[in-house]
Amino acid sequence: MINNPFHPGVFLQELLKEMNITPYRLAKDTFMPATRVGDILKERRAITPDTALRLARYFGTTPIYWLNLQSSYELSQCHPEHIEDIHAIA
Repeated sequence: MINNPFHPGVFLQELLKEMNITPYRLAKDTFMPATRVGDILKERRAITPDTALRLARYFGTTPIYWLNLQSSYELSQCHPEHIEDIHAIA
């Protein structure tokens, strides 16, 4: 499986810190509810496509960057039972 145990909120927190931007300022500048930004930073909420678009525009990145952070985090947390019992198509 993918080995990225860090929630996208960790990356966002570091970016805000480096750029000296408060979560409140990010929320206001991106027209997101402050609770959404806070929940992402507290690792209680995922990056949605809408959030990815807003963050990409704000930070000059791409939406896929943020969605890839989320996807790789989710895959690292996924440990489905019986995964070894699934057979590939012959």
